[in-house]
Amino acid sequence: MLKICALALLSFSLMGWAQAPIDLNQATEIQLDSLHGVGPSMTRSLMREREKSAFVSWSDVMRRVKGMGAAKAAQLSSQGLRVQGLALGQPEAQTAP
Repeated sequence: MLKICALALLSFSLMGWAQAPIDLNQATEIQLDSLHGVGPSMTRSLMREREKSAFVSWSDVMRRVKGMGAAKAAQLSSQGLRVQGLALGQPEAQTAP
């Protein structure tokens, strides 16, 4: 019984770790490769574009990275990938004039 409880706790903690947000502008190659749907080619494209300049929004990512459309962006966002701390479709904070 103790082993079952320990395994359950371990699996719940790993699930939480897997869903931890990853900011695209800070992500390592290993973190990007660990996302379902991101292979070596997509990782290289993301990192190459990020080296040119930081991504400012999801639309910026989709515009600059070949193969990154709305469906792929939604898939990655649901796995915890963020751009400027925001999930896909999450409104940006408004600044006061």
